[in-house]
Amino acid sequence: MIRVTFKLNSDHLITAFQMAGHADAGPYGQDIVCAAASALSISTINGLTQVAKTKPNVDSDDDNGGFLNVTDISLAHDAQVIMQTFFNGMNDIAESYPQNIEIKMFEN
Repeated sequence: MIRVTFKLNSDHLITAFQMAGHADAGPYGQDIVCAAASALSISTINGLTQVAKTKPNVDSDDDNGGFLNVTDISLAHDAQVIMQTFFNGMNDIAESYPQNIEIKMFEN
């Protein structure tokens, strides 16, 4: 199961997120849940850096269980629009595949 955790500040802005695990929704290379989650997360990081012109701290490890930790997310409007879009997309996947992905939110 992919577990996604979003950290929010007291104004409910997303300050960090972490993804860990594998969806196990299909054979390696054919897992549509994993592909969707990966595409959304990579697009989000690219959006934060290239569109919003911010520099989040990104730590990843694809080899040991699938792990992505993104911290120091800008509170600027553009960055938060990208993060809310990512959050909405991940929730859509979780609603369609609840046995493969879990979303949690925590306030810092």
